[in-house]
Amino acid sequence: MSEVHVFDHPLISDKLTRMRRVDTSSQDFRLLLKEISLLMGYEVTRDFATKEVTVETPICEGQFPELKDRLVTIVPILRAGVGMVDGLLELMPYARVGHIGLYRDEETHQPVEYYCKMPQDVAESTVLVVDPMLATGGSAVDAIVKMKERGCANIRLMNLVAAPEGVRAVQEAHPDVDIYVAAVDEGLNEKAYIVPGLGDAGDRIFGTK
Repeated sequence: MSEVHVFDHPLISDKLTRMRRVDTSSQDFRLLLKEISLLMGYEVTRDFATKEVTVETPICEGQFPELKDRLVTIVPILRAGVGMVDGLLELMPYARVGHIGLYRDEETHQPVEYYCKMPQDVAESTVLVVDPMLATGGSAVDAIVKMKERGCANIRLMNLVAAPEGVRAVQEAHPDVDIYVAAVDEGLNEKAYIVPGLGDAGDRIFGTK
């Protein structure tokens, strides 16, 4: 079974609380999401492999660690996942970005794919599937399926807020994919929104509601 990593860093917690506030503007919401994504990125990448290289410093030559490879692909689930990309790119400017478009059917609450564009060698990279909300888990499960269909074997799921129902759905469908979240909330309401959550992340990011 995959692991669920819940971050308890005070800076992440503080920023997430500010994002939850109903009167937080879209501008502030976007900035906070970027900042949290960057902070979470440090932990999501903690076990990235390194190698020893020879470096000439201003004083002398020495052996130091650097990343073994820089093959990282960030895959936001459109549209809200886009809000997490800038923070991760600030941390890893060499990363590539794929896009996968899924929307939730309002009646069935099931994901429907409408767009998918990836780097040609995505199967060789570490893939970070990102979306602020993990509610029913349907979109995340489907996105991971699409990545596996392209040969991806090293996949990590990164969310801001998760519901226990979504966590279980991903673990059952993809026991080989670890989940990284800033908070696990109480659960889902009758409309499949996370409670207490922070509302519709896409609308709050882009000011569409």
